[in-house]
Amino acid sequence: MGEIDLNTIQADNVVDARGVSCPGPLLEAKKGMGNVQVGQILEILSNDPGSKNDIPRWAKKVGHDYLGLLSVDGADRLFVKRQK
Repeated sequence: MGEIDLNTIQADNVVDARGVSCPGPLLEAKKGMGNVQVGQILEILSNDPGSKNDIPRWAKKVGHDYLGLLSVDGADRLFVKRQK
C-alpha cells in the first residue's frame, strides 16, 4: 500500500468534536465508527490536544487503521479506517 494523501481523503462519515474536551472526542469517535462499514473512513474533527494520542491508541487497540491527521484552522482532522 502506498502513501496516503490525507488532503484528498473523502471520509465516509465525519464526527465534529471541536469544542469538546477529553474524553468527548474519543466517545464521539466510537459512536461515529458505528455509522461506517468495514473499509470505510471516519474523520474526527477535534481541537482537544489529547485526541492526537487517544484516537490512534484506541484505533490500534480495537483493530482499526489510524491513517493520520491534518491540522487545519486550529483543529485536527484525524482519519481512521474501519477494519472490523
